[in-house]
Amino acid sequence: MKGFASYYLEFFITFFNNIWKFITTRLGSWGTIFSGDIPSYFRSLSMSSASFNFWDWVAYVFVTLINLALVFFICYRLVQLIRRYIIYRGNSVNKDKLLEELAIAKMQITELNKEKIRLYELQLGTKVTGPPPTEDSEEEVEEYAGRFAKLAQIDQQYAEGNYVTTMSDADKVTLAELVERFRNFTASQLHLYYSPYHARCYFAGMATTKLLILEGISGTGKTSFPYAMSKFFKNNASIVSVQPSWRDKADLLGYFNEFTKQFNESDFLSSVYEANYRDEPRFVILDEMNLARIEYYFAEFLSVMEMPDVTEWNIEVVSRSFPDDPILLEEGKLRVPQNIWFVGTANQDDSTFAITDKVYDRAISIDINKRGEYFDAPLTEPINCTYDYLDRLFFDAVNDYRISDSGRKAIDEVEEYITEKLRVSFGNRIKRQLDRYIPVFVACGGTEIEALDFVLMSKIFRKFTMLNIPFLTKELNGLIALLDRLFGKNVMQYSIEYIKELIKTA
Repeated sequence: MKGFASYYLEFFITFFNNIWKFITTRLGSWGTIFSGDIPSYFRSLSMSSASFNFWDWVAYVFVTLINLALVFFICYRLVQLIRRYIIYRGNSVNKDKLLEELAIAKMQITELNKEKIRLYELQLGTKVTGPPPTEDSEEEVEEYAGRFAKLAQIDQQYAEGNYVTTMSDADKVTLAELVERFRNFTASQLHLYYSPYHARCYFAGMATTKLLILEGISGTGKTSFPYAMSKFFKNNASIVSVQPSWRDKADLLGYFNEFTKQFNESDFLSSVYEANYRDEPRFVILDEMNLARIEYYFAEFLSVMEMPDVTEWNIEVVSRSFPDDPILLEEGKLRVPQNIWFVGTANQDDSTFAITDKVYDRAISIDINKRGEYFDAPLTEPINCTYDYLDRLFFDAVNDYRISDSGRKAIDEVEEYITEKLRVSFGNRIKRQLDRYIPVFVACGGTEIEALDFVLMSKIFRKFTMLNIPFLTKELNGLIALLDRLFGKNVMQYSIEYIKELIKTA
């Protein structure tokens, strides 16, 4: 291979001499490389190849292919770099054009806002109060024009004062009469039928918490229940369809649009805001509330409604207040009034999230798994009722129908058993709920055992789903025996059925 080595050394020196010439003379060397030296390459090959043997030719082909691949790679990388530079320059130009168009659009919006204000002044025949807008101050235009269109309309609607409900003597009924009147009204006027048990559960739940959850299979009247209750109190419930994408309170209340400088108000926000002007019970229905995680989008409401001082029930809507914000938004915060209840409907299927203990502990959950049976009811009119009157009925019931001593003793024995055997405790919140729910349920015409059965099943035994049921069958059967001994054989119907279903499906 001595002949090839001699040839290749000469070729290598010649090639890189030409590369050096290219670098030193820039583009001038291209002519030398591709016109002057190419023939010399072939002459050199012709002269040297006369002494090539087989292996010299193999080495020649192999090295030539490597050299061609190297040249191709260098050219390919140069083309890529040039292409990227062209694309980058094109994007930069497009970005500059978009920024310029955006600046022009903002200027046009500012001018349109000014023109709208001037037309409004001409319509009123007077100067609109507030700081005058300037040409370069979008924030002042925002303050001047107002941010909350829907809430401003509500303020205008109640400009002469809050709505006042006038109750007649016929409207001043007891809780038991209220339950019966509600059932007769829905049956005769709306053709909706509810059992006395579910109606009592609903009113007792209203006395206990501001969050009610109606669970069950589809088509059993979960959404129509609070809708009918609103009609019974002569107002319309606000139905809010929960979306699977909801993650925080902005999805529930709305959000501030930085481009339009307006707050996109939701129906939920408008309903809570308007309830501050009203004095009758109001209801907001969160339809399919567990399509998203309740503890995410409803978290602030869950926390606020736990505060003992109701004057602190304030939800921040915007971080900074403006002079022309709605009247009832104090420092950007909305007060959650006492006359409003949030009623969620929930299905348990693959498309929904499980409701967590944090939510269950703060709510009253009512299972509605079958439609109410038809009954013949007399024609009954809705009722005029203020929140204050209804709250007084609840207050009197708590004082007049306190849990009996035998009932408290039974509750203590159940708590002691499940704490020792199952490591589940009641908690102070649930004990407070017991002290309100049971007396109101009794005042509505039910019995203490029925109320206790409901609370134990929905508030305590529901926690058993987190336990390892197959290893606790003996303890659960012992709990059934304890309930039978304390209250009578199969008297605690709903609780016993729930525990047996847990054992069966474990």
